[in-house]
Amino acid sequence: MCGILAVFGLKEDAEDFRPKGLQLARRIRHRGPDWGACYCHGDVFIAHERLAIVDVESGAQPLYNKDHTTVLAVNGEIYNHEPLRTDLSNHGFRFTSHSDCEVILHMYDRGDQPGDLLNKLRGMFAFVIYDAKTERYVAARDHIGIIPLYVGWGPDGTVYFASEMKALSDQCTFFKQFPPGHYYDSARQGSDKFSKWFNPTWALPPTPSYKPSLVALRRALESAVESHMMAEVPYGVLLSGGLDSSLVASIAARYRAKMTVGEGVRSASSARRAGTLPPFARLRSYCVGLAGSPDLKAAREVADFLGTFHREFTFTLQDGINALEDVIHHLETFDVTT
Repeated sequence: MCGILAVFGLKEDAEDFRPKGLQLARRIRHRGPDWGACYCHGDVFIAHERLAIVDVESGAQPLYNKDHTTVLAVNGEIYNHEPLRTDLSNHGFRFTSHSDCEVILHMYDRGDQPGDLLNKLRGMFAFVIYDAKTERYVAARDHIGIIPLYVGWGPDGTVYFASEMKALSDQCTFFKQFPPGHYYDSARQGSDKFSKWFNPTWALPPTPSYKPSLVALRRALESAVESHMMAEVPYGVLLSGGLDSSLVASIAARYRAKMTVGEGVRSASSARRAGTLPPFARLRSYCVGLAGSPDLKAAREVADFLGTFHREFTFTLQDGINALEDVIHHLETFDVTT
């Protein structure tokens, strides 16, 4: 989770806007407490608040190409960055960091059009990219809107993009949620700058006539969970004991054991029962709930079976009421299913 704020078409020099821009960016600093930086040039201001997960040491943003004419700010993770990086390196592009997001920068510089670029990415993301040579800017959001992004317009026509509404609320006369699976291209002709890039075959009206493959479904789920486990910092799973979180935890525990101990480990739980799984290979799991809640009990049973390092956090009804204002402030909604 990171925070991005981008402003285009400023009616004052970006350097003069910098104090105001940084003040707005501070409203979303809770999203990225590890690093903050900004780009100011002409009528463009871009700020990034970073939570470091991949390339902790050198992955600070905004990211730049070698002559600083292309600028990128991203919130998210690109899970297939390694094959994309290899392809770009083979085409002569040189990387300055190990950030998974740097591939977006070089794909744009290679000339990939936004729709083609986005369809090559596998991950969750929201980003803004600015081309200083052409003054073109592109903003995009992942296929189903996992990562938040908002767009707004100031009274003077200034265009804003931000990870949360609170950075825009008093700056824009109109703002809205950036539509998932779309991109905004300032170079597009006409007043509507939005284009849809995500058009999956399963979104078509006809019902599939073939029988779904349970093996393919299992492999797809395992691949999705494993791809999310690329991190240079400790990670864990939030476990409720229900079917979905238990499946995710099971796959994650098995994959972690395999990656840290080797292919000989059949599963984290069997290795733990046999006493052959070292502590560093065990997945961490967490559960939050009211004291005595069924979730805590179910999660404990699943964690014991999987052999995870499990921790429980309990709260009272009054604790929940006390935290409600902060929860709504960060989620920007009262919808508890969000």
